[in-house]
Amino acid sequence: MLNRIDLRGSTVNPRLLLPRAALDVAAAMEAVRPVVEAIREHGAPAVREATERFDGVALGALRVPVAEIHAAGAALDDTVRAALTESIARARTVHTAQRREDVTTTVVPGGTVTQRWRPVARVGLYVPGGLAVYPSSVVMNVVPAQVAGVESLAVASPPQKDTGRPHPLVLAACALLGVAEVYAVGGAQAVAMLGYGAGDECAPVDVITGPGNIWVTAAKRLLRGVVGIDAEAGPTEIAILADDTADPRHVAADLISQAEHDPLAASVLVTPSEDLLAAVEPELSRQVAATKHAERITAALTGVQSAAVLVDDLDHGLRVVDAYGAEHLEIQTRDARAVAERVRSAGAIFVGTWAPVSLGDYCAGSNHVLPTGGCARHSSGLSVQTFLRGVQLIEYDEAALRDVAHHVVALADAEDLPAHGQAITVRFAP
Repeated sequence: MLNRIDLRGSTVNPRLLLPRAALDVAAAMEAVRPVVEAIREHGAPAVREATERFDGVALGALRVPVAEIHAAGAALDDTVRAALTESIARARTVHTAQRREDVTTTVVPGGTVTQRWRPVARVGLYVPGGLAVYPSSVVMNVVPAQVAGVESLAVASPPQKDTGRPHPLVLAACALLGVAEVYAVGGAQAVAMLGYGAGDECAPVDVITGPGNIWVTAAKRLLRGVVGIDAEAGPTEIAILADDTADPRHVAADLISQAEHDPLAASVLVTPSEDLLAAVEPELSRQVAATKHAERITAALTGVQSAAVLVDDLDHGLRVVDAYGAEHLEIQTRDARAVAERVRSAGAIFVGTWAPVSLGDYCAGSNHVLPTGGCARHSSGLSVQTFLRGVQLIEYDEAALRDVAHHVVALADAEDLPAHGQAITVRFAP
């Protein structure tokens, strides 16, 4: 079922050989640019026009009435309520530990620099609603923003055709988290609305976070600089580094779990063991046939973005997964923790048999909004830090400034910026 890539004996950079879903974000940007520009110029009417055109929903008010959010929370199934409540509690525990404290450094007597961490004032949190519904993404976006101390949070999620509202589970998750500002808007129009605002109906935000489809990604790229964004999320992906100790049933199930998201989802197995691969293949066929979304999963597993990659040994396998930079990386090997500690590039690393990616999707306490498309080589997943800004507070007294004045003047002169030096010397002139 999986394409095979044999890298044994290869000295070619794995980044040139590993599979990726083909996404042309640049082309998508040009497609959504008119939508984004229309919303920048015309606000709410352009949001409504785009929503009717792309989602087939004629919106009245963009914002969901608070009473409907509360009603969705009250109607929530008790089992799902308990699961979401546990997910929220665990996420809050982990993210609370990420909160940074201000640090003051005494550079010299009388001269200090304080690094202060302050939350942004307002954030827009996008929750997708395409092939699946994601109340868990409400949790993953909202909790770190709340822990960071953001005072104003707005959630946007696509309207359902039958109700004109976001999915009831999305609304219910908002209710459990105390989020009262929710918009029935999805896609590029949601990003543009959050970034530019929509008159009296929606104030602009400072940061936009949350995963979405290529149109959401393209709009976020267009808005970068107008607002901060977390990342350009592409189709989800899992890489599994496994040796002959891995259980082929577990490996197959975990590959399938991510393929379930989207036909473009990537499932990549990296192993030095031909025996493991030979055992995983029939497990994939057996388990896929028994799943609800077999057609979608089959499309993902047989697509060009998914593969079984044969490597020489675990050292070689580590080089390959570092080059791939997976959103989710599972380590199913001997001494899995020791192997995991050697990984340099991954959005999140799941260590050993009992920590599958599905756990992280919902109830590990970690965040599941993670970099995709190899961006884990240079970017981090969503966290409290996403919503904080480092602001430096510089305090020097007269003696401390006098002591360093000649160095400042020397550097100002070297850069041919004499007024910089004058701003120092004027303070000591008679």
